[in-house]
Amino acid sequence: MDTPLDPASTSAYEDVRTAPCRALATEAVHAGREDLARQGLHAPPIDLSTTYPSYDSRAEAARIDAFAADGAELDGPPVYGRLGNPTVARFETALARLEGTESAVAFASGMAALSAVLLVRSALGLRHVVAVRPLYGCSDHLLTAGLLGSEVTWTDPAGIADALRPDTGLVMVETPANPTLAEVDLRAVAHACGSVPLLADNTFATPVLQRPAEQGARLVLHSATKYLGGHGDVMAGVVACDEELAGRLRQVRFATGGVLHPLAGYLLLRGLSTLPVRVRAASATAAQLAARLAADPRVARVHYPRIGGAMVAFEVHGDPHAVIGAVRLITPAVSLGSVDTLIQHPASISHRIVDAEDRRGAGVSDRLLRMSVGLEDVDDLWSDLDRALGRGRTETPDVKGLHEALN
Repeated sequence: MDTPLDPASTSAYEDVRTAPCRALATEAVHAGREDLARQGLHAPPIDLSTTYPSYDSRAEAARIDAFAADGAELDGPPVYGRLGNPTVARFETALARLEGTESAVAFASGMAALSAVLLVRSALGLRHVVAVRPLYGCSDHLLTAGLLGSEVTWTDPAGIADALRPDTGLVMVETPANPTLAEVDLRAVAHACGSVPLLADNTFATPVLQRPAEQGARLVLHSATKYLGGHGDVMAGVVACDEELAGRLRQVRFATGGVLHPLAGYLLLRGLSTLPVRVRAASATAAQLAARLAADPRVARVHYPRIGGAMVAFEVHGDPHAVIGAVRLITPAVSLGSVDTLIQHPASISHRIVDAEDRRGAGVSDRLLRMSVGLEDVDDLWSDLDRALGRGRTETPDVKGLHEALN
């Protein structure tokens, strides 16, 4: 039975600590919404206010002082949209429960979320980051360019411990990685990190397939634009973590203004309710497509993660640009995680900003295509792929590449 809630309470954050443990599918539907029935509501309300009236300025001063001290969520009614919003708080509560963390902090985009993490660590004098390629192209660029004053050491998972320095503030991995779907052993990586926080980008897997916090990651990053929203109509980022780090992230969000719009928070909360169903259905189709691609002589190599998922990457013998130009049902577009299937050429778009040598060294070849599988019928998708691959094929397939794809 749910813990009774105060009917007058509007704080969704209370529920993350009081709601009982439930199955993922149940949490996806109910987390962040536990107080609605007692308020006589069924659908979560959208609070679009930017500011909130208060006749007790002394109390407001005390609450703002408390926020400035540790970034804790404000007790009582909201103050100002940049300090927090009730609709966004519901999404944060729900995502924290799905990831199994104390808290979550939402931002205007995934890159805003990562930027906030880097700023939090830099503020402590810990500017050095150890990272494993491949990462999402813009994440790679943000670290490499040092735009926020960070310095990065790139290594493979086995080299993490040796790459740590006294000023290392973060270790970052993405698994399955964008776009090659390479996987790392999160538990082993967390052990190698020692006391340095591990940030795991869980965008591709979602909490449906893995929960990095259970394997030792202290921060779990999502481009919520992708599977969490799930319909290609919202841009957002979120970090699930312990409350201590969450407080610092809220302070950075307040100071830099990378806040999530309430309407986006509403759409994300709605998206979470179908997340398990969408991810499992799309993953089943993706596994079938990966198997068909691996058996196709026009395909040199297929990348599909051990944990499954709705992402498939494959390298073609022929012209990848011809494949992109020939699809009709599948949408040639960046991004991923929507209900419709998308395909793109990483070397041209999502990872174009990464140095070509670094890109290829991370396994992002010029013939690699990345496909985000949606909810369409598998045979319809295959028919479109088959036709597109025919347009991009070469006259003499690489027999050695075919052998690698099948083994």
